[in-house]
Amino acid sequence: MTPVYAAGVVAREPKHIYRELLRLDRPCFVVRDEFGVGVTVDPELARRARVLASVPALPPESLGDRDFLAAHGVRQAYATGAMANGIASASMVIALSRAGYLASFGSGGLLPDKVDQSLARIRLETPGTPFGCNLIHSPSEPAMERAAVQLFLRHQVRCVEASAFMDLTPQIVHYRAAGLVRDGSGAVQAGHRVIAKVSRAEVAERFLRPAPPAMLQALVRDGSITAEQAELAARVPMADDITAEADSGGHTDRRPLLVLLPEIIAVRDRIQRELGYPRQVRVGAAGGIGTPVAAAAAFTLGAAYVVTGSINQSCVEADQSPQAKELLAAAGTADCAMAPSADMFELGADVQVLQRGTMFVGRAKRLYEAYRANDSIESIPDSERAELETRVFQQPLSDVWQDCVRFFTERDPEQIRRAENNPKRRMALAFRWYLGQSSGWSIQGTPGRSADYQIWCGPAMGAFNQWVTATYMAAPANRTVADVAAHLMRGAAYTSRVNQLRLAGVRLPTGCTTYLPTPLSGDTT
Repeated sequence: MTPVYAAGVVAREPKHIYRELLRLDRPCFVVRDEFGVGVTVDPELARRARVLASVPALPPESLGDRDFLAAHGVRQAYATGAMANGIASASMVIALSRAGYLASFGSGGLLPDKVDQSLARIRLETPGTPFGCNLIHSPSEPAMERAAVQLFLRHQVRCVEASAFMDLTPQIVHYRAAGLVRDGSGAVQAGHRVIAKVSRAEVAERFLRPAPPAMLQALVRDGSITAEQAELAARVPMADDITAEADSGGHTDRRPLLVLLPEIIAVRDRIQRELGYPRQVRVGAAGGIGTPVAAAAAFTLGAAYVVTGSINQSCVEADQSPQAKELLAAAGTADCAMAPSADMFELGADVQVLQRGTMFVGRAKRLYEAYRANDSIESIPDSERAELETRVFQQPLSDVWQDCVRFFTERDPEQIRRAENNPKRRMALAFRWYLGQSSGWSIQGTPGRSADYQIWCGPAMGAFNQWVTATYMAAPANRTVADVAAHLMRGAAYTSRVNQLRLAGVRLPTGCTTYLPTPLSGDTT
């Protein structure tokens, strides 16, 4: 038996200890016998020795809330967030769904035809398996939000991840209420599950409460839902799950998870005491989760499930160019910055992006400064306008505007009508052209535009890269989303086991306290 740090005994052969601790499906014992202090999962050996400490079996499937597994039909309390513009691709959703994880398709920013094709493919290739789809709040383009809901209803999408919402909208309420039915016992059953991704307590509270009566009645009047569905919607929360989104890629308030998650759980508990729902809303964690230690910390804080985002962008199945994946794989934890967002440009909202290797952050901020300082494209000083056209747009702004007209004529004609007599709005749409195109250039790997890549990314990417250094997953070509999920959850369980032993007074050698990924066989426990 191999000794460990316990009662002053120095360990030898930490690799053996690591292998024993990694047998997560069996209880683990720290024992003392005639050979010294050791670690074993063999109960017979434990019976013949003095047990100093023990921890129960802790397979990855035991982490988080079992209700999450049952409600979504998955095998582990792990989900992947929807990265917009289809970066969280149909291939990614299919791979994770087949492996038993919940994944959300990144429908935000895509034209309806592309969403339609992707949903049809997912349903064809993974019939009957669970998946989600992103419903992103679009304050500047409500028509896109409405079109997305209509597609979800037509394709019978049973779960949406609602993100970037600042308040409830008729679209998200329509989706939720349209799936409500009464079962044989009279209880309300939600055929449309909502996972609300939030970073503020006041937004979480809106999803934790039933839909606003006035909004429900308006949907009844226009025929979107029935009177019975409106009555049922008044009895259930807007969301089944709330994801507390900390410092993440894309839209983020950069809140620390240690503060945000307990705050959202406390709001959930207060409303549950007040309203007494038959089923409590679950609270999960996202933002900054790129290592087993981070995932284990989230579960320790009470997360019902964990959600990853940035790290999946560097995986094989992500719809990102090889050039962008190489930049992501080289990122450190301090290589992200905030830049103006395309969808909320006029509101001054920012998104977190990868700064290292691109000039996007500086150029996007310059556009926002020009927008704030001028009333129209024509009022921009000639020298500044010429520099923007040369360095940022790489074409005349008149040509950019014509591209905007063609784009919104297909996507949302109301945007053009609203800009016809509003020069400031025309300028905003032209500047949003660059912000929107820049993520497309990243996805496509457009030659000559690498300096303008907009890659949504949070510090979890750098933490992941550091964790997998010198392992087979260091290269993006070896990163598959199912492997990443399995290693993160297996590592979270391993880390939790190590922490349980530490709390019991057992000091393990450094060589066996950190889980490192190795190529998986069929057994991931």
